[in-house]
Amino acid sequence: MQEAWIQLRCPDCGEQWEANPVDLPEPQGSFTCEQCDGARPVSEFTKTARDFEILESFHE
Repeated sequence: MQEAWIQLRCPDCGEQWEANPVDLPEPQGSFTCEQCDGARPVSEFTKTARDFEILESFHE
């Protein structure tokens, strides 16, 4: 089993952290920032295009 970490950044409050894509919903699934409770599709939290690609690859 692959293990990876991607960088996330809340578009509302700017909080940044890393997460294992296995623990996240699929890219269009709803995700909520633990700092500010801002909710959006998890794809909007990925910090870079590469982070988004990694997230997608875990949910194919």
